[in-house]
Amino acid sequence: MKIALLSDLHANRQAVEAVWQHAQEQGFDQLVMLGDYVDYGADPVWVVEFAQAREAEGAVLVRGNHDDALSAETTSKMSSHVAPSLEWTFAQLSQMQREWLTALPLTAEVGPCLMAHANAHNPAHWEYLQGRSEASRSLMASQQPFVFCGHVHQQCLYHLSNLGKSGEFIPVDGVPISLSPARRWLAIPGSVGQPRDGNPAACYATFDTGSATLTFFRVPYDHDTAAQRIVDAGLPVSYAQRLIHGR
Repeated sequence: MKIALLSDLHANRQAVEAVWQHAQEQGFDQLVMLGDYVDYGADPVWVVEFAQAREAEGAVLVRGNHDDALSAETTSKMSSHVAPSLEWTFAQLSQMQREWLTALPLTAEVGPCLMAHANAHNPAHWEYLQGRSEASRSLMASQQPFVFCGHVHQQCLYHLSNLGKSGEFIPVDGVPISLSPARRWLAIPGSVGQPRDGNPAACYATFDTGSATLTFFRVPYDHDTAAQRIVDAGLPVSYAQRLIHGR
């Protein structure tokens, strides 16, 4: 089974359209979306409708902290700088769309893989995977040999040996990586809608469970248009600049 992994779409229609086309050209059997469909970007309604349509076709979706923040019972602790876009996003979405987002599960299992937005060890508290220590903690909390998370907006791959030794490396665009069965693996496919590694190209990944082969991708898209839509919507200009500079 070949899985396409999309995360942190963040209401960026232009990025989602580009990644979706690229993923379909690559081919896959199962789509998984790792949360944060809304906020920051100017097209939350379009992206939510896209995600709902994919779910209806059989995609597996989990909830992100920005999705969770739309609920009155949220456990997400959002920074104050997010308040303007979160309030704007809340007003754009219908009650049914907000309820759909906040009802998505925190985790899901697909074959030998565990899916979560932030981490596997405490998915409801949205802690970031900042390095090997947190990645190892999530791997040890999972019964599955492969864990996939979003949240940090940068592509990365961690591994943990049977002896407890951990490692990490930054992937190269389009280069398949064979994941050894002697180790456990945690991959972050990066953000579709708001990359933060200095490269404005959208991120996603595919994973073939049969061959245990993982491939990370970068997809250029019209980030100037996406940025201008943020400005036109009256959202903070800093969100637009992030798309242009990839930070």
